[in-house]
Amino acid sequence: MYSTFHGLETARRGMSTQQAALHTTGHNIANANTEGYTRQRVNFSQTESFPGQGRNRPSVPGQLGTGVEADFIQRIRDNYLDVQYRGENSKLGYWDTKHASLEKIEDLMNEPSDDGIANTMDEFWTALQDLSTNPEDSGARSVVRQRGIALAETFNYTSDSLQANKKDLGAEITTTQDEVNSMLRQINNVNCQISRVEPHGDMPNDLYDERDRLLDNLSGMISIETERVESGGQPEAAAEGTMNVYLIGDDGERISALVDGENLDYKQLQVETAAGGSYHEYVESASFRWEGESADHIEDPDNAPEITFINSPGKLQGLVESFGYMDDGETSGIYPELLNNLDEMVTTFSARFNEVHNEGQGLNGSSDVDFFTFDENTLSQKGAAAALSISDEIKEDLDNIAASTNGYAGDGSNAQALSDVKDEDLTFAGTTTDVQGFYQGVIGDLAVETSEAERMAGNTDNLRSSVDSRRQEVGSVSLDEEMTNMIQFQHAYNASARNITMVDEMLDRIINNMGIVGR
Repeated sequence: MYSTFHGLETARRGMSTQQAALHTTGHNIANANTEGYTRQRVNFSQTESFPGQGRNRPSVPGQLGTGVEADFIQRIRDNYLDVQYRGENSKLGYWDTKHASLEKIEDLMNEPSDDGIANTMDEFWTALQDLSTNPEDSGARSVVRQRGIALAETFNYTSDSLQANKKDLGAEITTTQDEVNSMLRQINNVNCQISRVEPHGDMPNDLYDERDRLLDNLSGMISIETERVESGGQPEAAAEGTMNVYLIGDDGERISALVDGENLDYKQLQVETAAGGSYHEYVESASFRWEGESADHIEDPDNAPEITFINSPGKLQGLVESFGYMDDGETSGIYPELLNNLDEMVTTFSARFNEVHNEGQGLNGSSDVDFFTFDENTLSQKGAAAALSISDEIKEDLDNIAASTNGYAGDGSNAQALSDVKDEDLTFAGTTTDVQGFYQGVIGDLAVETSEAERMAGNTDNLRSSVDSRRQEVGSVSLDEEMTNMIQFQHAYNASARNITMVDEMLDRIINNMGIVGR
């Protein structure tokens, strides 16, 4: 026989389960604008039917349902979309960073403009041509000296500003290193909390959300791959477990483990730069080392591999490639290469200009006088643009400007030869061209790189936005949908309550009114 109170228990279970669904709906609505929150739902399941199978089961026609229960609360999230999003986020972090660096350089070089190197050089050549027609005019000589000083100062300012920007990049690399380390530490902490909750059959959905938020942010810094580790004990079938995190390259291969979800350990990043001042600095290595005191699960934990990030897309790689890194014994990168080009240009141009100047004579009969010189601290080509200046002989006496070839006061042929240096084919780092052509090539390459970085940043941003839109469709809170669910669960709750009232009336009839006749 079925229990007289069977209907009460069935209705009570219905009320309890619908109440849990209403609480979860309220939680979703409350977190509709919470960053990283994923909507949740209560998974309903039927309770065990009565009677169960057995030799002593009552002889009744079939089994009767006993109601419903809230099995567990689960997030609605598509892991495949998470993988896609993080892949595109890594690429966007790389191209955004590279584009920002190139844009800063473009703003600094400011070409074409009245204040750029190209226009300053044109004014210098023009002053020399004017001097060739009036070699005895002190005013023309003064203009040549001033234009030479302006040219040197323009090179100085450009080089110093590039070095200042490069120094800022070094500080940003340190900041990014600290951010990466903080995220890895937090991911490991969340893993630890999850490992303490899941074995008891609970679903720490809010911890899952926090871990995914950290992984999303980390993917913008470096390219990562995740792998789930099942918790021990008796976790729910839908439990997500702890997480292994790996650094991967642009070929998709794993470079290094970053977080060990099984042993609850994590690595910390240390970026090392080579010594020698801001101009010569470059990223020498980047190493990950296990943070835990005991890392027996890792082979030789004190000898972690060094990683240069040149093949792992993300913001950090963009910063390293902009700041500079060692490649086959040579310093490569956006800023080092541009500074080297300026130094090459200044060194080659000034050497040829001085050579022609030394062949001429000044008004006072002077010869073998350099027009350009360098700061005494400049011992090599590196830093030439920052150290370029006018020689003391030219600064102290205008008559030392060698405008003449034969020593006659009215001869300006050497000034014309100095002006013609701009059209001479010179050798710049293995390339033969004139000085203006070389500079235009440097600016042209910069413009092409900037345009390419902008295009790639735009493309990856569109792809990431598209994936994120699909991800939000799955996991974000829709207030319209939640309001519909709330009405649905509320009606189900009220119906269960009404069922209890009905059962109560039945029991009242049985207890108080059965057996009374004639009343």
